[in-house]
Amino acid sequence: MPRSVLVVTEDRVGEMLGGAAIRAYEMARALTDVADVTLAAPGTEPARLAPARHMSYELEDPRPLRELFREADVVIMRPPNPLVAGWLRSSRARVVYDLCDPLPLDILEAQASSPRERQLLWHTVALDHFLAALHTGHHFICSGRRQRDLYLGALLAARLIHPAAYAADPTFRSFLDRVPFGIPREPPEQVEGVGPTARLPALGEDAQIVLWNGGIWNWLDPSTAVAATVKAAERCPRVRLVFMFAQGGQGPEQREARAARELARNLGALDSLVFFNESPIRYRERATWLMDAACILSTHFDHLEAGFSFRTRLLDCFWAGVPAVCTAGDELSELIESCDGGVIVPYGDVDAVADAIVEVLHRGSEAYRERLLAAGADLTWPKAVEPLLRIVQLPGPPRALGDPWARRLSSPVRRARAAAIRLARQARG
Repeated sequence: MPRSVLVVTEDRVGEMLGGAAIRAYEMARALTDVADVTLAAPGTEPARLAPARHMSYELEDPRPLRELFREADVVIMRPPNPLVAGWLRSSRARVVYDLCDPLPLDILEAQASSPRERQLLWHTVALDHFLAALHTGHHFICSGRRQRDLYLGALLAARLIHPAAYAADPTFRSFLDRVPFGIPREPPEQVEGVGPTARLPALGEDAQIVLWNGGIWNWLDPSTAVAATVKAAERCPRVRLVFMFAQGGQGPEQREARAARELARNLGALDSLVFFNESPIRYRERATWLMDAACILSTHFDHLEAGFSFRTRLLDCFWAGVPAVCTAGDELSELIESCDGGVIVPYGDVDAVADAIVEVLHRGSEAYRERLLAAGADLTWPKAVEPLLRIVQLPGPPRALGDPWARRLSSPVRRARAAAIRLARQARG
């Protein structure tokens, strides 16, 4: 009989899909060849999900997950909160925790400008969820080689690489393997009446669009992108920088987004050379934005997150055949460099980024297209999920790595969590 597989995400699904929702949606679609698959997510059923089915729940009321856990043979999800994790432990399901984002490292940077108490709270909660997952999960998946090394170190430090597990699999790949973010198996399709030119008429019909094709997070460096575009415009007057997903708001998570907008305003480039799209984009329209771009731009800072990130926005280059200008320091930038799919630049070097933009625009996207598409043939979702296909079909009852050790390490984790929550409550008065 086909195994029953449940893929869970906290991101809302429907016509619009964020990064985590895309990953869950595409994994669910790719696993239908070997299993009966359900995608549990807030929102409405996304297009082309069948034969997988969608079950909706809300973050404020996750109780529907409890019954879904009972019915599933395999559950794939990111480490959940303690309530949901308790339901999962009580089920008979084989638990696969998705560690595609090094969340404890992301939180350090995302909350760096928050009050100390808020930083401690978020850091403790993120680390708590991560450590609890290591002790209770049966299998773990991550995005890249560096991430796998990071998590192997975490498992070793947590005493979870022990003789019994090593004897069962000296490679440890049956416990922790790479399932990178992939690209759709279907080629990109242009949708009439959408895209950057349609959404932002001030770009002009002849604009050479440099596309920042993801969100603006605090570990990224959008200000360098803005300053470099202004410099590049001195030699390429038609260049325009478009931030595809510009978050609004005044929270600490939007620190770098606010700084980039303010810099564009101060340089006199806002809404003339630099544009911020704040309207939602349907998942099916995403390809049009990519195909309208002359170049994709991604710059980030030099810190812990950068070294262990799998910069998924760069995968769009291999799907749409659009060259990239991107900061060095992660696995996908290395792949772009190795196939001559763009230009790699140092951290925070405005002149180097400006020169790279000019070089790519002068060469033209067709000079890069074939090599990028050829490299992308090995990056599709069906190839990415191959380790999951093996896990889904494993026989016998699952066993967590941490069974003999979880109780021994639970008290320090509980104490750390309690201290962080206590500090946060005192800060609120």
